[in-house]
Amino acid sequence: MRKSKEKFVFKDKVALITGAGNGFGQEFAKEACRRGMKMMLADIDEHDLLRTQKWVIDNGGVAEVIVTDVTVEDQVEAMVNATMEKFGRIDLLINNAGIAFGGEVYELPSNEWEWIFHANCMSHIYSMKRVIPIMDKQGTPCYILNVTSLAGLLTMDEMPAYYSTKHFATSLTEAVYYDVQKKGMNIKMSVFCPSYVYTDLHHCMRHRPPQYTIPDDPFLKSEPYFREIKKAEEVITTGTPLDPVGPFVFDAIEKGHFYIQLHPKTKIIIKHFSKDVIKERNPDYKFMKAAVAVDKNRATLKDLVYLLTHL
Repeated sequence: MRKSKEKFVFKDKVALITGAGNGFGQEFAKEACRRGMKMMLADIDEHDLLRTQKWVIDNGGVAEVIVTDVTVEDQVEAMVNATMEKFGRIDLLINNAGIAFGGEVYELPSNEWEWIFHANCMSHIYSMKRVIPIMDKQGTPCYILNVTSLAGLLTMDEMPAYYSTKHFATSLTEAVYYDVQKKGMNIKMSVFCPSYVYTDLHHCMRHRPPQYTIPDDPFLKSEPYFREIKKAEEVITTGTPLDPVGPFVFDAIEKGHFYIQLHPKTKIIIKHFSKDVIKERNPDYKFMKAAVAVDKNRATLKDLVYLLTHL
């Protein structure tokens, strides 16, 4: 892995963090505070946003807030403008806001696809197209972190909307980073690619914007909808603890790691996925299910034998 020799310095810099009301975003805000950063916090939920701001202020930090629906480009522009008006600079952009849900491709209505694509993909574009020129003009060391998930490095079953949008976000970040390097900009980038962590992600439906709401939507009363809600709650509430995420990610940013992976056991799945492409193998459902069982410490002897014989 290529790593930068120069460490990113956080103290007295300005961070812009989306999805700061809870989960990863809240932990990033806490860690930014601990490291002496000033920050603009954005979230669609004002109550959650103010709670995070209160923690930062109570702990001696500086935080401004702006309620933002990152699926709306005008609101993202207002967010960036507000940050510049208040602080005059942006040194660290964290695109954290996003949503997740399951459902087969033939089950999900088109408005669900549009919502997740705008939340997980277009939101990154909206912010980067505005913030990168600002960072380039500053000329000082700057950083962009896009939260993409392990789902941005591999694919599995049951969540095509989530996997496809997270692959988009990872590929987007890689491609933009090539351009940034080519042009000699003083900007470094990372993708945060965790597996399941105990966040509030399974409650993302409470943040549904009105433009993606259909009155009396039959899908929201259907068996597939409730089935996927139950699955999401199970995998997220049994995920790894949230507390270590802030220090872990900021340490990786400081060292200039591009791919930030919280769960080392998942690397066997990433390696297998890469080999599928190189060796022109078909995607192997049995291997993926066995690998997930290992990650969850639920693997049987049969799972282990299958993994070892199909690497």
